[in-house]
Amino acid sequence: MPTPPEFPVGPPPTDAVRSEAELREHIDALAKAPAQLRTLVDGLTDDRLDTKYKDWTVRQIVQHLADSHLNVYARFKLALTEDWPTIRPYDEGAWATLGDARTGQIENALALLDAVHTSWVALIGTMSWDDFARGYIHPDERRRVGLLLAMPQYTWHARHHTAQIDWLARQHRWR
Repeated sequence: MPTPPEFPVGPPPTDAVRSEAELREHIDALAKAPAQLRTLVDGLTDDRLDTKYKDWTVRQIVQHLADSHLNVYARFKLALTEDWPTIRPYDEGAWATLGDARTGQIENALALLDAVHTSWVALIGTMSWDDFARGYIHPDERRRVGLLLAMPQYTWHARHHTAQIDWLARQHRWR
């Protein structure tokens, strides 16, 4: 089997959203992301869920998406209620080794991702363009992350991990 690509949908974005039309595209992508992932993993057996893409299994990737997007949803709320708060990073690799990520049923992670994205999209829908000028400080990266940059980073993040699972499905002819 070929080596899985590092970035199956291309590298992470480095540019912030520049227009309200572009922002709407990202909001739409966030709204659709959980259903796209759910469709891709629907019916996968435990053996398939435990297939690795590089270092993580499909099961761990699904849990990671829920964990990561739960964290960014909280970061959005912090950014909207505090003046450039310093967020608390988390060790995503360590989280991926926890029991729920390694052996848990993915339905819990999928339900969490559904709920987080529904709430996140609802929150974003109440924000003004000026609200998107806010952001948070990421201490590990030692930089400010504006919400207009976080949007494309996390829509990319959802597509990136979904594409990893899709790559495995195509390589193993699961569909």
